[in-house]
Amino acid sequence: MAEEKKLFKVTIDNITTEVEPGTTILMAARKIGGDIVPPTMCYYSKLQNTGGYCRTCLVKVTAGSTADPRPMPKLVASCRTAVMDGMVVENITNPAVLEARKGVVEFLLINHPLDCPVCDQAGECDLQDLSYEHGTEGTRSEFRRRTFERIDIGPYIQLHMTRCILCYRCVHTANQVAGSREHGVLDRGDHAQIATYIQQSLESPMIGNVIDVCPVGALTDRTFRFKNRVWFTKPMDAHRDCPHCKGSVRLWLRGDDVLRVTARKDQWGEVEDWICNECRFEKKKVSDWVIEGPTQLNRHSVINAGHYTNAAKPTEFLKEVMNGHAPRLLLDIHTVSGVNMVDLNDLPGPATGATFNGNPNAFGHNPTDVKEGVGRNMAGTDSTNPNTP
Repeated sequence: MAEEKKLFKVTIDNITTEVEPGTTILMAARKIGGDIVPPTMCYYSKLQNTGGYCRTCLVKVTAGSTADPRPMPKLVASCRTAVMDGMVVENITNPAVLEARKGVVEFLLINHPLDCPVCDQAGECDLQDLSYEHGTEGTRSEFRRRTFERIDIGPYIQLHMTRCILCYRCVHTANQVAGSREHGVLDRGDHAQIATYIQQSLESPMIGNVIDVCPVGALTDRTFRFKNRVWFTKPMDAHRDCPHCKGSVRLWLRGDDVLRVTARKDQWGEVEDWICNECRFEKKKVSDWVIEGPTQLNRHSVINAGHYTNAAKPTEFLKEVMNGHAPRLLLDIHTVSGVNMVDLNDLPGPATGATFNGNPNAFGHNPTDVKEGVGRNMAGTDSTNPNTP
């Protein structure tokens, strides 16, 4: 008879659960679920050696264990602290934890630009959620924010180092998933940056996964850049027979156009199955995929707005009123406007009014594509405000 494994009891915000030895406080909180789960910006359960960088998951241990009930003198990172039998942890019930988390968020935003109106990550950005839940209304920072020039690291990925919070997720993904780490952290302190050596490009067939693990808009998909807002698209689960990966993906549709392809994520925003570059960047037609159905999003998100999956379809009555005759199409507006004749994936830039008015190949230029600034902003930033310091 197999010996039963001893379980540790841990209490988090007055809720007790049992976990295996070696489990971190964060994973114990995720087992309970709900609002007591600390936020994370650098930890990723699918990757090794992550966590301990951003400090957003700080908690207060008021009792170390049953054997030693003394509290820990300082707040600890829940993603790197293992539970002990009888440990008591406070997260949202401790005002000191919330105040410390507010300070961490202020540091994360100290160099972050106000790019949400033009950032492709807006609507699914972890830093946006974190700042709304734990941030302050203003900033006390008065010095000049650091800026970097945008870099195309390969044909599919663009790096916005100005938005980066140095979570190191992309570095671990390139090393553990893509198999070759061609980029990393250069310099130290306030000069530290994610970059490639001598402007190399990232060529691994699995390197596109760095886009999914990035919690902010530092790494963006160039094939989706400025094509649409995520809350205007409809996420659909789909799959295909792929020789390089499992082929289980999430399609983001606008009508019949596949605007982008991403990996499926769980309720904690972590990738379930890594996908290859072929599935992510090259399969942009509905016919390339087997549609499974609408995505069931578990996390609170603006993407959920207007996506009805269980709506009842009203009964058609026109045929009955017209004595069995099928209703005739009175006006085919699409042949007049040509809206459905435009494939947004073929446009190298954002669509404009001219795209749908006589010239389906017309496109515009986003002001953030201009790398040279004006006025006090001669170095150029990601902001559309020319007076941004």
